[in-house]
Amino acid sequence: MLKGFKNFLMRGDVVVVAIGLITAIAFSTLIKSFTDDVINPLIARAQGGRSLGLGWQLGRPGNRATYLDIGSFVSTVIYFVIFMAVVYFVIVVPYRHYQQRRGLQVFGAPVAVTTCPACLSPDIPRGATRCRYCGADLPPHHATGNAATP
Repeated sequence: MLKGFKNFLMRGDVVVVAIGLITAIAFSTLIKSFTDDVINPLIARAQGGRSLGLGWQLGRPGNRATYLDIGSFVSTVIYFVIFMAVVYFVIVVPYRHYQQRRGLQVFGAPVAVTTCPACLSPDIPRGATRCRYCGADLPPHHATGNAATP
């Protein structure tokens, strides 16, 4: 039972989704700070508003609604960078190491792809000899269409 739970948690897609969610939450905090501390005061200034810290007062002194709070925004950017470094070094690096010991490659460079000349599928691995979609034989050095390199 515990082995099944461990296998479920260690599937690549579960960890990738979890990291994506964590990144989205941290990025959401960054965006919220930008809107609360930079955009909202600009809008409030258009309506009518004292210096409260690192930033500029756009209206009446002491009016928080019209204060362009750069200090708070910078602090949120720093939080975001630190948070993502922690996620990377505490979750991604150990998970990558664990999966490499199992013989799996995760969070690596994308595989170079090309386009199938027969069906125009754009995601055929560059070294493939046959298209996975239409089954057409591919020339040894098929480099037609969009070739993405890592």
